[in-house]
Amino acid sequence: MSTWTQVREITLMNLRSIPERLGPSLVIVVGIAGVVGVLVALLSMSSGLDETLGSGGRTDQVVITRGGSNGELASFLAIGSATLIKQDPGIARADDGTPLASSELIVITEVPRPGQRTGANVTLRGVEPVGLTLREGFRITRGRLFRPGVQELIVGNGAASQFSGLEVGRTLRFRGSTWTVVGHFESGGKYDSELWSDIGTVQGAWRRSGVSSILAQLKTPTVLPAMTERLKEDPQLDVEAKTQLDFYQGQSGQLTATIGILAGIVALIMAFGATFGALNTMYSAVSARTREIGTLRALGFGASPVVASVMAEALLLSTSGGALGALFAYLVFNGYAVSTLGGGFTQVAFQFAVTPQLVAIGLGLAIGIGFIGGLAPAIRAARIPVTSALRE
Repeated sequence: MSTWTQVREITLMNLRSIPERLGPSLVIVVGIAGVVGVLVALLSMSSGLDETLGSGGRTDQVVITRGGSNGELASFLAIGSATLIKQDPGIARADDGTPLASSELIVITEVPRPGQRTGANVTLRGVEPVGLTLREGFRITRGRLFRPGVQELIVGNGAASQFSGLEVGRTLRFRGSTWTVVGHFESGGKYDSELWSDIGTVQGAWRRSGVSSILAQLKTPTVLPAMTERLKEDPQLDVEAKTQLDFYQGQSGQLTATIGILAGIVALIMAFGATFGALNTMYSAVSARTREIGTLRALGFGASPVVASVMAEALLLSTSGGALGALFAYLVFNGYAVSTLGGGFTQVAFQFAVTPQLVAIGLGLAIGIGFIGGLAPAIRAARIPVTSALRE
């Protein structure tokens, strides 16, 4: 009988006997399912947050903020500086010659949380009309657009789903004034967690004479290095220009990295426990089948087929647990909407995203646990002397 035939026969015999050892086998499956489920769930939070904060960014648009600021909220540009920046030759022009650049003001507002007395900090963005056209994914999903000079708001769909009192027609009190929600919008990424209004109205209510940032359309992405150099050399300016994609990915990088590290630590701790559980279960399985293994060896089965059969059982159980954990994470967490504190101490609404890559990571971890947990018992099974095994 060839080695491959021996491997096939003894492996099939092992797998058919799993129902007889259902309890111990479930220890491996459930333990690994828990590890993979927790890992994928935590990483799906990081993935969803990164997708929200980093999506929608373009390389042909540039965000300009004050030099050294770590975000739009900490940035301030005087009106004169903003006007000077918009005249840069690298910025595209509309048919009438006006620059395709939107001065924008970021302030923090507080909106009610569902079922809570305390509110949540949410970004209110004052935008120019051209700022709406620069966001190619922007559209009103309910109600209408705000009117310039009137204290009216439109609310991102993410914010509308996570916070209270943001329905169309509702009113909010900001800075001692009443603001009316006149519409909901979607624009992709972090913008869906914001409130938008006319920049002049926001400047008047918050008594701000400048802006936080400028979003501009480049003539081509290749003009950015030269544009950055011109802005840097201008003695009247102290600004920093980044592509929209780089700017928002930079805002999300630290937070998503922290979540990823946390997920790794939790998964590592749980993986240790699951590995020892797999070791214990497989050692028990080998001990229970010592006489059977000795009989097979006496009939001419080699050590390699014995090792292969034990490893096949361990890997099958671990893969089953990994698939179960990944399925649980997908059914429970994929698309689950939450909000968390993002950059600038404001809430960001996002959805958990269980991607194929995360499922692959979870299954890889499960297979690794099964391999480590099955290797030592498999080697022990192959090294049992035939005479000793038959006397068991």
